[in-house]
Amino acid sequence: MLNMLLSQVLDLMTPVLLAAMAGTLCERAGVFNIALEGKMLVGAFAAVAASVAFGLPMVAVLFAVVCTAIFAFPLALGGARFGGDPIVIGIGLNLLAAGLTTYLLSALFGVTGTLVDPAVIALPRFGIGAFAGIPVLGAIVDGHNLLVYLSWLLVLVLNVYLFRTRWGLRLRGIGEVPSAAAAMGANVNRYQTAIVLLAGALCGLAGAQLALGSVALFAENMTAGRGWIAVVAVMLGRAHPLGIALACFGFGLADAIGLRLQGQGLPNQITDIAPYAITLLAMIGLGLRGAMRKIRNT
Repeated sequence: MLNMLLSQVLDLMTPVLLAAMAGTLCERAGVFNIALEGKMLVGAFAAVAASVAFGLPMVAVLFAVVCTAIFAFPLALGGARFGGDPIVIGIGLNLLAAGLTTYLLSALFGVTGTLVDPAVIALPRFGIGAFAGIPVLGAIVDGHNLLVYLSWLLVLVLNVYLFRTRWGLRLRGIGEVPSAAAAMGANVNRYQTAIVLLAGALCGLAGAQLALGSVALFAENMTAGRGWIAVVAVMLGRAHPLGIALACFGFGLADAIGLRLQGQGLPNQITDIAPYAITLLAMIGLGLRGAMRKIRNT
């Protein structure tokens, strides 16, 4: 039972983890990205639309990546290159994504609410032979799709990139003291623009996992606040990939427990709020920790 629960946690946390990694890169580059929610929604719609059109899950994933990278252009150009307020631009992108996907759902497929089509194919699941024979770990990590494994590989890669390479040091310098980084020869605008576009692509992976991972459909506003949870995870993890992964695991665990309780007859209105209640409590705890630090420093 515990193995099944933890395996479900890995599936549920993956969209949030991928989006949070996107938020981490932007945070380290000095661009506060609150458009994760809208980008995930665009990625989810693009993945399902491409799956209907082509019938190939990996092509759908690539299409989602391209579409969300394009959708990130206003933040990349307005927020990074031209010095606009990234919060205002991010809110605008979130609102645009909600309206645009709803409109395209009706205009392209003639449906409202939820698109369920036999042509939509979920991402295939496969096993990793190295873990299959391990009694407990094998049951947890085996049988997921590629994006689940990719999300954890991405955590390790970003951890090495940010803290073990000179390029990561330069990126952190751009985010912390951009004037000093510019004086050292770094092109701050170019770095920030590239990072925001890369973050958009990662949100495309998050949306594709949400729409084609455990389910094979698209529903209006199906992200349901997961992009905001990713923003909170970046704060809780202090923009450190390992800390963010731990925060995302906690959110995924709350989501999985809520689904299990719903299966036991608990009203879904109660179980659905579990991840968001955890998010709220985490933010309260983060605020209290900051207040206590200020008191100790006075």
